[in-house]
Formats: sequence, C-alpha cells, structure tokens
Amino acid sequence: MEVQIISFPKINDPRGNLTFLQHPTHIPFLIERVFWTYDVPGGEKRGGHAYKKQQEVIISISGSFDVVITEPDGGIKKYFLNRSYFGLWVPPGTWRHMENFSTNSLALHLSSMKYSESDYIRDFETFRAL
Repeated sequence: MEVQIISFPKINDPRGNLTFLQHPTHIPFLIERVFWTYDVPGGEKRGGHAYKKQQEVIISISGSFDVVITEPDGGIKKYFLNRSYFGLWVPPGTWRHMENFSTNSLALHLSSMKYSESDYIRDFETFRAL
C-alpha cells in the first residue's frame, strides 16, 4: 500500500466553499477516531512514528505543513498540505512525521482505530526491522 493524496469534493459558492468526505467514497476506512494538532511552535515536529494496523488521513484544515514519509531504506518523500479539499492517506506500516507548520495551522487526523499505545512503533530501528 502506498501513501497517496485523496481529493475531496469542493463545492464552489460565492457565499463560501464547502468540502465534505464520507466513507467509502472518499475515505478508505471507517473512522474510529478524530484528532487535530494546532498551536505547533515554529521549528517543532509532530509524529515521528508508524502504526502497526491503523490507517490515517491527514488534512490541512487551515494553514500548511509538510508530512514527511521515511521509507525503511531511509528514502524520504515529502507531501506539502495546504488545502482543505486534499487529504493524505497514510496506510499502516508507514513512518511519518509532520514539520514546517505555518502560523495558525490546523491538521485534522482521521483514524481507522481508537487510540492504542500498543499499535505505535516509536523507534525507527524497530520499524526498519519489521
């Protein structure tokens, strides 16, 4: 499974635009948990882990940030998120972190599982070994 950008519908309206998402049309899993990151100080990173089973879609609701995917061989792919009608689908077994947050950025995370510490892989060398 590969990380990929998902496009959500964008309804243009002179009174303001509207975007929505729903399962299974736009999200490839049932959403079990929603959380958001905000007020990230300049220069800080968030994430720095992989999930064993959990899938995730990350959306920039406001502002911008980079999602950095690190492959087991050390290769890096960077995804710049700055539009609320795009999301980044991150399948299980993907090491990722977020960086380069703009002022007042808001990242929305849609997850396929409820929080479970045992699903996290927080050590990169352990991740590589899997």
